[in-house]
Amino acid sequence: MAYELDRRSAEPSYRQLAALLRAEIQSGRLSPDDALPSISRLQQETGLASKTIQHAIRALVAEGLVYVVPGRGTYVDPGTS
Repeated sequence: MAYELDRRSAEPSYRQLAALLRAEIQSGRLSPDDALPSISRLQQETGLASKTIQHAIRALVAEGLVYVVPGRGTYVDPGTS
């Protein structure tokens, strides 16, 4: 999926990215225990800085939608199904 952000929006980029990833999870395109795209892939697709992407991921972790395995990646939480 292409992650397109509205650069002119008043909504911060990390929130836009979190919303796009949340939509993929809630629609079922990303299933429980599926890996989210890597930070480097998201950087390539969005042009965002890694810190901004990490901020979006932290927001999804706080919502209980994803979990992070250090050194491995970010995965959809099994409790979201």
